[in-house]
Amino acid sequence: MGGMPAPRPTTVPLLTAPTAAGKSALALELARESGLEIVSADAFTVYRGLDIGTAKPTPAEREAVPHHLLDVADVSENYDVARYVQEAEAAIAGVLERGRVPLVVGGTTFYLAALLRGLPLTPPADPGVRAAVEAELAQRGLDALLADIAATDPAEAARMERNPRRVVRATEVYRRTGQYPGSFGNRPPRFQYAVTAFTRPGPELEARMAARVGAMFAAGWAGEAAWLASQLDPETLPRPTVWQALGYREAWAVSTGQLGEAEATARVVLASRQYAKRQLTAMRSQLGAQVLTPQDAAKQVREHLSAAYKLSVN
Repeated sequence: MGGMPAPRPTTVPLLTAPTAAGKSALALELARESGLEIVSADAFTVYRGLDIGTAKPTPAEREAVPHHLLDVADVSENYDVARYVQEAEAAIAGVLERGRVPLVVGGTTFYLAALLRGLPLTPPADPGVRAAVEAELAQRGLDALLADIAATDPAEAARMERNPRRVVRATEVYRRTGQYPGSFGNRPPRFQYAVTAFTRPGPELEARMAARVGAMFAAGWAGEAAWLASQLDPETLPRPTVWQALGYREAWAVSTGQLGEAEATARVVLASRQYAKRQLTAMRSQLGAQVLTPQDAAKQVREHLSAAYKLSVN
């Protein structure tokens, strides 16, 4: 027995924050000082070719710190939460098997909640019923389908976060089974997580959003959106998953001359504020997180790394 290795800690550190709050920068700082590997939890950095508008880590940052779950799908694929959980858990296991420590980082709370709770045991999709619901979405609109869900289960409607693909899926499952996806339970998660969430004061966060959107347009975001439109028609309903990425429709409108850059920036910042509000609500309700300041969040992660993994931190 004396020769057996000590069991690895089962609690994986997880860092989340609203868009533009600086979670990637803090994650890089923590990873560099403690030798961590980052496992991304972002629904859109998984796509190859979406670099500017998703604020994907730069090649230099990825050279300095190993990153997982970036550039794992083509934009024509519908990358979903089931695939994310499977690939994220495999990545986490691989990091631990190499004797390293993973840090899960991202703002897609739907993915993070699935990591924490385990994947839903929802029945597979029925293409025929789904097609009928998609046609209804195109005819009646998102708000009408959401109202249908809210009439029978307001909590389920809120959980949709106005995501058309989730609304279609929930409606399809309900019409087949009389239950929404959240009613089917979950398989046990493979790992346990120590969740750390943070944000910044509203005016500071909005200023960071505006600065980031401006920098994205300066870096060529409109051209990236035009490339995406050349791969997938943005007017298709329901829209391909990638067109749900924040700001790409506005950036595409700039590329076609339908919007000026200033107006597009204002619209994206407004959408970012609304998205950040939904993220914060989900962090508290779905992840059970206390939302800290950036400084307290850094301290909390460092203390966890020291206690759970005996990592020395600065």
